[in-house]
Amino acid sequence: MDNHAKKFGLLYKLFAVAGLLLIIAVYFMPIWWVALQSHQYPKSMYPKGIRIEFKYDGVYNGCEGVQERAEITTNEGAECLVEMNAINHYIGMFPIVQGINSRVYQKQKEGEKKAVPEYYVFDTQKDGNGEEVIDPKTGSPMLIDVTPQYLKILNGILVNSRYIFAVLGLLIIVFIVTPKKKNAIFALLPALLPFYFLFLYMYSMYWYGHHLDLHGGGAFAGIKPFMPTIFGHGKVAQFETVSFPYYGFFVALAVFVLLLLAILFKRKYISLKSSN
Repeated sequence: MDNHAKKFGLLYKLFAVAGLLLIIAVYFMPIWWVALQSHQYPKSMYPKGIRIEFKYDGVYNGCEGVQERAEITTNEGAECLVEMNAINHYIGMFPIVQGINSRVYQKQKEGEKKAVPEYYVFDTQKDGNGEEVIDPKTGSPMLIDVTPQYLKILNGILVNSRYIFAVLGLLIIVFIVTPKKKNAIFALLPALLPFYFLFLYMYSMYWYGHHLDLHGGGAFAGIKPFMPTIFGHGKVAQFETVSFPYYGFFVALAVFVLLLLAILFKRKYISLKSSN
């Protein structure tokens, strides 16, 4: 094998290893952020508005501690994820699925009831006459789970994303150690990582915006199903919505570029190797 072929053999492995390392790092990074801004949330209290951040494993509070005014400075950020859910609830939107960030995965104190995911929705059970069924043990109306199935599927994807990433990492390793040209698919599937996020994010936003029947419709007259802002600035009721990719998304795009280059270098390597 000549040095030319060896050079491409080394290059494809280096680029694939770099892609593997970045794919591990991007799992822990925020990928996208969304904020609601309004006069009722002044910049002095909410410098970035009511902001949340999306990762591959869940949705997180995106607010930071207030720094503009010394007398209200705090080391802790406001609970913008809670506030965002409250605003969404007001217009009939279902609660945000938080994935691994849910209280369900927080340590449970002794004697506490098992936590229920924040996105779960319950209704009172009724008999044939339309009367609420009372639980004889508690004396309260019996509740039934009416959470939409899509939210449970979405939560399952977020919670199990660590295993999905592990599989993608193994595929890259297989791509590195196997010499066949047709094994490019093992690098292509992980390379599409940023586009998996975009598809899931865009479809979920569409789903949320077209299911405003949490409590029989929105509290604002005239709010109809809509597509929330995916990129840039928009407006819903009195809120300005802002949505942009965060640094993790650009790292995911780097994974895409690195693995595509690794595929091309491997093809060149195999071509030169077979011609010798």
